Amino acid sequence: MRTFLLVLLSLILISCTGLPKGVAPVKDFDATKYLGKWHEIARLDHSFERGLSRVSAEYELRSDGGIKVINRGFSIAEDKWKEAEGKAYFVKARDEGHLKVSFFGPFYGSYIVFDLDKTNYQYAFVSGYNTSYLWLLSRTPTISKEVKEKFIKKSKALGFDTDSLIFAEHD
Repeated sequence: MRTFLLVLLSLILISCTGLPKGVAPVKDFDATKYLGKWHEIARLDHSFERGLSRVSAEYELRSDGGIKVINRGFSIAEDKWKEAEGKAYFVKARDEGHLKVSFFGPFYGSYIVFDLDKTNYQYAFVSGYNTSYLWLLSRTPTISKEVKEKFIKKSKALGFDTDSLIFAEHD
C-alpha cells in the first residue's frame, strides 16, 4: 500500500510539470538572456493573481543553479503590493524553455516558454502544465499590436481560451 501511495504521489507531482497537448518549449533557450524583469501583459485568471494589476516577474540566478523568481502585483482592493518568491529548475536541458517552478514546498508546476523573441528576448509566451495557465510577458509594460495578435492567434490554435484573457494595467 505504501508503494502504491508513493507511485500515486509521484504521478501527481510529475503531471504538474508536464506539457499541454501541442505545446512545445522553445529550443536554444538562453537562461542568462531571460533573467531580469518581465511585465505581465496578459493572463488567464487564477486565484493567486486575482485582482492584481501592474504584475511583474523578476528572475535571477540562484547559487544552486536554479532561478529565483519574484512575482509582484498591486492589489487595488487592499491598496498594497503583494509579492511571492519561488524557485525554478530546468525539467530537462538548460537550453529548452521548460522549467518547473515552486512557490511553496515540494510542489512544482510547469513553466513552459513556447514562443520567444529569440533575438532580444523582448516578449515571451508562457504556459503551465495545462491550457488553464497562460501568460504573455514583455520587457516593457506595453507591446506592439502585432505581438499581441500573434500571441492570441497561436494560443487559440493550441487550445487556450483566449476569449477569457485578462490584459494587465501598468499605469
